[in-house]
Amino acid sequence: MSAMQSFSIFSKAIANNQLSQYIIMKGTHFTVIAFTLLAFACSLASAFDPSPLQDFCVAVKDIKNGVFVNGKFCGDPKLAVAEDFFFSGLNKPGNTSNLVGSNVTTVNVDQIPGLNTLGISLVRIDYAPYGLNPPHTHPRGTEILVVIKGTLYVGFVTSNPDNRLFTKILNPGDVFVFPIGLIHFQFNIGKTEAVAFAGLSSQNAGVITVANAVFGSNPPINPDVLTKAFQLDKNVVQYLQSRF
Repeated sequence: MSAMQSFSIFSKAIANNQLSQYIIMKGTHFTVIAFTLLAFACSLASAFDPSPLQDFCVAVKDIKNGVFVNGKFCGDPKLAVAEDFFFSGLNKPGNTSNLVGSNVTTVNVDQIPGLNTLGISLVRIDYAPYGLNPPHTHPRGTEILVVIKGTLYVGFVTSNPDNRLFTKILNPGDVFVFPIGLIHFQFNIGKTEAVAFAGLSSQNAGVITVANAVFGSNPPINPDVLTKAFQLDKNVVQYLQSRF
């Protein structure tokens, strides 16, 4: 009996409330069909539609006036206004007078409430000469970056065990993608300021700066842990912790 014939009989048994008799009659053969159907159902379940179920879901701070979906509470769509979908200021350079020489201006759901449930956000990154956007990850989003001004050396590292490094030198108009969750960086290798814009596939992609998280955690990680993990002298670890 072919798989299609078995499926047809199986379907009729369900329709006629005779599934139990069919199971007893077919025994082992039914088990094979059942696993086939389960695999088919799982393949369909993985092809889900991640899109929101409404035109938009403007985030609200007062939970008494909203409905929780994911990430933020949703306000009544009838009360939405144009300002909920607007942000101004990405034409202004960020302050890069810090230790790493870079500044990230974020435009996510906290700045534009209308981004809630839409799965997208934006950042502007300013770099001083030889400024660095340090190695970091975005746990909830892939990043696509375009250089507007200057020359950047960028890269990301794949997960264990390969830890393969992908790098590229970008000039104005060049685009590079950093896959979700992977450690990546951008370094201004020019003598002038640089500017880039990046889109992220999340309303709030999050950011984990590696050095800050490891050496600047609150409370601090036990130095013995970091000494063993990084194969460093304990005094060096304690010095690095004091820097963050």
